[in-house]
Amino acid sequence: MWMRRKTEVGSQASEAYFGVAWPEVNDGLTYHDIVRPTDSGLTLIEFYFSKYKNSAPLQGWLQRIQNKQITIDGKVVTLPDTELRAGAKLVYHRLPWREPDAPYLLQVLFEDDYLIAVNKPSGLQVLPGGLYQQRTVLTQLQWHACKLTATSSGCQKTHPVPVHRLGRGTSGILLCAKTKLGKSRLAAYFAEGTAVVGDKHTNSECNTMRKICKIYRALVSGVMDMDEVVIKQPIGTIKYSGVAKGLYVASPSGKPALSSVRVLERDSENNCTLVQVEIQSGRPHQIRIHLSFIGLPLIGDPLYVSGGQPKCFHPVMSESFEKDGGYRRPENPVPGDSGYNLHAHQIVLIHPIINELIKITAPLPAILQTREERRANQPNYS
Repeated sequence: MWMRRKTEVGSQASEAYFGVAWPEVNDGLTYHDIVRPTDSGLTLIEFYFSKYKNSAPLQGWLQRIQNKQITIDGKVVTLPDTELRAGAKLVYHRLPWREPDAPYLLQVLFEDDYLIAVNKPSGLQVLPGGLYQQRTVLTQLQWHACKLTATSSGCQKTHPVPVHRLGRGTSGILLCAKTKLGKSRLAAYFAEGTAVVGDKHTNSECNTMRKICKIYRALVSGVMDMDEVVIKQPIGTIKYSGVAKGLYVASPSGKPALSSVRVLERDSENNCTLVQVEIQSGRPHQIRIHLSFIGLPLIGDPLYVSGGQPKCFHPVMSESFEKDGGYRRPENPVPGDSGYNLHAHQIVLIHPIINELIKITAPLPAILQTREERRANQPNYS
């Protein structure tokens, strides 16, 4: 694949950083609905509790209505038994809240007129979701774009947007597109890679057909016997309290996924192995699931254990609720919890606009370096 391109553009870690400290609380959120003909005649409380029961219990929705957080056609309504008519415009105003702590500085690894690649720190969510609606990479990208292009007419219309995701606890390279064309082509790269795996091509065929290659570093529990292993375990979902769309796990009936794992260093004394993982598909939490599936879960992973399954299938839900009436997070682990060591170390891709070969590298945390790499990175005071 790579030999067909004329130019290779290497990138080294930049000293450029950007980021704005998070405000104490966010701005809250506004959710809009239009009553469909099929929902005409429902009461206000019936509408919200039937459609958004994962957001809040019945008491929570009653609290939100009585707290004047819901309007119908622009007018505050506090009676939960108010009957709805087709076409009515509903707005629910979620109160501002203090989001959990998260880092905010992003290191620029590569940037041109079409792409920007940043080094995402562990603990920072990529896109809004759950309790993290403002404290995300996307927000920092938007703020940064506004700062750079602020004019009398406001910010530029097109902001850089991530074209793939990294788990909140995963650090390393996050690739973002600055243009719609770049975004669509990069999205196609990722989709094509996953589709190739789904079509059951051989590993060499997958490598030849891909236009993007992602390499990770991980520290796993246990000493891996084989020097290399290819994991083809499908990944599917199961019902899991606190995860509305279901939890991704190793599942025979799931979608195809492929990870190539290579041992970099074994540590028998501490019962761990440093590995390099190249993923040829992009299923959620794929590396965490695949490594745990073969009995080598990531050290410190609060969720996945051997077999690619969660530690607990029936998390306990807190009986208390947030000030806004919504559920508190489960008391047992959920996918976004951090604590493990997984780093998106390198991406090699065909530039989606100029067709040049780009190699981007994110500096390795010390714990994910080999002994030789740590020695090489030590300062020389002689």
